[in-house]
Amino acid sequence: MRRVAAIVAYDGTKFNGFQGQPKVRTVQGEFEKVLFRIFKQKIISFGAGRTDTGVHGYGQVIAFDVPIEKMTLKNIKDALNANLPEDIYVRKVIDVRDKFSPRHEAIKRIYHYYIYQNNEPNIFLRDRVWWFPYDLDIYKMRMAAKYLEGEHDFSTFKTGNDDRNPVRTIYRIRILKMKNDIILVRVEGHSFLRRMVRNIVGALVKVGTGSWEPEYIKEILEARNRSKAPASAPPQGLYFYSVLF
Repeated sequence: MRRVAAIVAYDGTKFNGFQGQPKVRTVQGEFEKVLFRIFKQKIISFGAGRTDTGVHGYGQVIAFDVPIEKMTLKNIKDALNANLPEDIYVRKVIDVRDKFSPRHEAIKRIYHYYIYQNNEPNIFLRDRVWWFPYDLDIYKMRMAAKYLEGEHDFSTFKTGNDDRNPVRTIYRIRILKMKNDIILVRVEGHSFLRRMVRNIVGALVKVGTGSWEPEYIKEILEARNRSKAPASAPPQGLYFYSVLF
């Protein structure tokens, strides 16, 4: 069998996250149901990263083996999209080497977080952005973000029972004012702890409102204590944007 990788987009609104779990709807679970329907056998898939309930994907990478050698990449893509539910779409399928693992071979993961800053909500974006009806000082948020770049112990910015090594590397955080009252927070890193990006956004917004000075981010980072940080930003503004190998 040959291995391929699909670049997958999904609307996370009605999913209990990416990773397969019994009795709940997940992206991986739906994807593997379709693989079984197409190939008439159980096919295990391997994702590049896990996303939580309500979080979206644009560039998730899912690798799996194809038991039918004669299928072209277009055949595979078309078969998947013909069977997947409407909130999952395969953007591209590529050949990869045997035993390719998106999770272990990724060198950079990029997340986008979108904040809609307006006095009035846009109900058509309610599952796509964080509506935030208060002013944000983007310059101060950028100053604060600099303290998070590099290799640090991110214990302050993890949520729940995440027993993995809290030392992570963030390569870059960009905060951009876009059209139509949208603020983009782009976080580039090697790998992330549970809810780490959403917790970072929550802290940066705290700085943006003037509740904290930028330097306070350094203080709470060094405290290595989750109780020092604010609540997570809501999931609907977060997108797993792309993966580099």
